[in-house]
Amino acid sequence: MKKITPETLYDFQFVSAPSLSPDGTMTAFVVSHADREENGYLGDIWLLENGRTRQLTSGGDGRSFLWTDDGKILFPCRRDPALRKKAESGEPVTVYYEIDPRGGEARLAFSVPEQVSALKSLGDGRYLCAYTHDCRFDAIRELTGPERDKALADIKDPAYYVLEDYPFWFNGRHIISGKRNMLGLFDPSSGTLAPITGTDMNCGGFDREGELVVYTAGPVSPRSDGYPGVYAYDLAAGTTRCLLQPGSADCYLLGLWGGKVLLALTDGKLPVPDGSGMTYGDDQYPDFYTLDPASGVLALLARYEASIGDGSVGSDARLGGGRGAKADGDRFYFLTTVDDSAYLRYIDRSGAISGELTGPGSCDSFDVKDGRIVYCGLYGKDLCELYDGDGKRLTYFSKIDEYDWSQPEMHVFTNADGYAIHGWAMRPAGWRPGVRYPAILHIHGGPRTVFGDVFHHEMQVWANAGYFVFYCNPRGSDGRGNDFGFISGKYGSIDYEDIMAFLDQMLAQYPEVDPARVGVTGGSYGGFMTNWIIGHTDRFAAAASQRSIANWTTFEYTTDIGLRFTENQMRATTDTDVAKLWSHSPLQYAKNCTTPTLFIHSDNDFRCWMSEGLAMFTALKKAGVETKLCLFRGESHELSRSGKPKNRVSRMNEILSWMDKYCK
Repeated sequence: MKKITPETLYDFQFVSAPSLSPDGTMTAFVVSHADREENGYLGDIWLLENGRTRQLTSGGDGRSFLWTDDGKILFPCRRDPALRKKAESGEPVTVYYEIDPRGGEARLAFSVPEQVSALKSLGDGRYLCAYTHDCRFDAIRELTGPERDKALADIKDPAYYVLEDYPFWFNGRHIISGKRNMLGLFDPSSGTLAPITGTDMNCGGFDREGELVVYTAGPVSPRSDGYPGVYAYDLAAGTTRCLLQPGSADCYLLGLWGGKVLLALTDGKLPVPDGSGMTYGDDQYPDFYTLDPASGVLALLARYEASIGDGSVGSDARLGGGRGAKADGDRFYFLTTVDDSAYLRYIDRSGAISGELTGPGSCDSFDVKDGRIVYCGLYGKDLCELYDGDGKRLTYFSKIDEYDWSQPEMHVFTNADGYAIHGWAMRPAGWRPGVRYPAILHIHGGPRTVFGDVFHHEMQVWANAGYFVFYCNPRGSDGRGNDFGFISGKYGSIDYEDIMAFLDQMLAQYPEVDPARVGVTGGSYGGFMTNWIIGHTDRFAAAASQRSIANWTTFEYTTDIGLRFTENQMRATTDTDVAKLWSHSPLQYAKNCTTPTLFIHSDNDFRCWMSEGLAMFTALKKAGVETKLCLFRGESHELSRSGKPKNRVSRMNEILSWMDKYCK
């Protein structure tokens, strides 16, 4: 069998975004792959009809799409030379092509004079359009000739940035000061885009039923508690009403459902059951609420202690998007994480919530029409594939059977506080009894995410390189309710204890592991925890800290989520309790470190900005510890999941080389 290596990334095909046709007879979906020569990702639209799959597009530019009302497919691409040149000049434009799944070539349909993120048909030839508007172009649109060309060039390659908003940058989007997420009405027949929202707001989710459009939006440059409001727009009258004032509650629009707005809303008032007097605040799981557009009455539909609208099972073996929530008749379907898996469920109009409609693993996206379900997910040793509502596999793009795959073995133990901790062990490929092996402990991000038994590329790489691999879901992880998931103000305490106790359990269960040759790694929250670990114990032979947090006092004011996340997760700010922030900052304890440590950061990661890794790297240098920092150019917080393929491969090789140097 073939070994799984970092370069195996180029052999993977990633299935995503299933969508049923208007008549329900076909399912369109996207198949993507990493392209070595282009150092990027190519994707094409495929169709599933009568149990058979066929490829619809072949240009590698079909990575997103939507069905038209008459059963055709629209997808954004830049095939038209003139429009491609316009886009490459820096001017905002999104070009859509249309293709008939019954036959024929793709043809130019229309272009929208903005960077579009989503379209929704109104049924009369017009579309609701979510887009990013760059306010700098307002003046440029009036210019012509060389003056216009120079202004476009200055925006495309600026000599300096002007920052006037907060957040001033955002992970994966670079500088966003002066940019607005807006909602508008687009008419392809005239090419006009009429804004519904203004440049004083940033729009979030939206939906439409009949003449009613609802959307969430919040003011530009909000305070840390700047929750969005909920608004209603009347298509016939062209008027807007506020249904829920901004700042009222942390809410997420699920959609319109029988004339009412369905929200996942957090009231943050439930008390923490430890007698501390605290409430869960923003860390409380959202509940289901309905909002009546006519009366403005907000009503609780159902309490729910789990995520709503998406799953959180960690993996670096998926690519692409898809739907996470949808109404279908009297049922509203949604993704959710329960225990260590992401499932599909529904809620009915009485507030009753179904059991799991999919099996253990990770349901990543779905579609449903008249009760017929198709979903995409990670199950067993396979990458994402499509399945029907009975769990029958519909596509076969994964080729993992050709590789030496290590089966995760689940373990559950009870920690000192009485909580059950779930974890897994993977044996090295070709494992033999009596042989001593090194191991790698992997810590997930979030912290409100989970690990499970789904395929994870880099962990399979480590197993194929001769390592035992251990990973678990400590307190703070998703899927286990408010009490288990609440670690605000506790980072580095109970979560650290759970992880160390889990490792002790694994070393006792697997005596083949040499405890002197164990490495530790993790990214984001896992990077924070890796930084924390190396300042609090010398039991690890090596560490690889990725996209981490080192100092909460700097994190609060430099990252795209710093104000809200710091106050929520630390229960303190630099204004209220700087000593508490510093007490939970790994940088304070870096002077205690003796563990050889590799740092992985990216210069466009504005979620955990590179200053955090640079500070830890410098502190370890000062302490005389063997250390190295790899700073990836042009990459974001998503380097390990959707970064440029060559950088993803290089990252995995750097980590493996570091672990080999000190653990082998």
